[in-house]
Amino acid sequence: MTRLVLVRHGEAQSFVEGVIGGHQGCTGLSDLGRRQAAALRDRLARTGELSDATAIYTSTLPRAIETADVLSPAVGGHASRSSCELCELHVDERLDGRPFEQFSEWYDWPPTSNPYVGWTDGAEPWAEFVVRVGRELDRIVREHAGETIVVVCHGGVIGAALSVFAELPLRQPFRLHIANTSLTEWVLEPDPRGTERWTLSRFNDAAHLADV
Repeated sequence: MTRLVLVRHGEAQSFVEGVIGGHQGCTGLSDLGRRQAAALRDRLARTGELSDATAIYTSTLPRAIETADVLSPAVGGHASRSSCELCELHVDERLDGRPFEQFSEWYDWPPTSNPYVGWTDGAEPWAEFVVRVGRELDRIVREHAGETIVVVCHGGVIGAALSVFAELPLRQPFRLHIANTSLTEWVLEPDPRGTERWTLSRFNDAAHLADV
């Protein structure tokens, strides 16, 4: 059985400061984000639910890397492997690190609903984002077939995984709320007919945040 556990990072300092947290704007976790990550680490250490993890992957954004570093002792002590393919939807580098208020000055608002078109020049279309994420997640699970893998990433990545593993359309007819440091788990079990079908065994599991 292959277990792929997607963990959203803790609250970002860039979010607290109200700036776009891309490669330039992300400065890691806020104080609350560190408490959220510590709460998840303590839960995992207590329950041992991911003690069989063989690898930890992250995006290259500081908030994801910092979250993974906090969790590592409770998931086998593995050093994280970072990949930009697991980053959040890429924004125009001219906007990265700027205040949220400037978002509408750079992007068409409301944004287009066409997943094949970016919001403006330099913006990554949602369809390209899903392909990027899907290709990287597929590579990871094939490299670690039969293992438990933890991927510390972003809300967009977790949402894109629904299109990848549940074969949902690119334009999903609902919105998702994905809590910071929540767990979303996909399981792939051997099928005697040779057909690969993933099971979503839990989504947005954030019970450890009850007292944070």
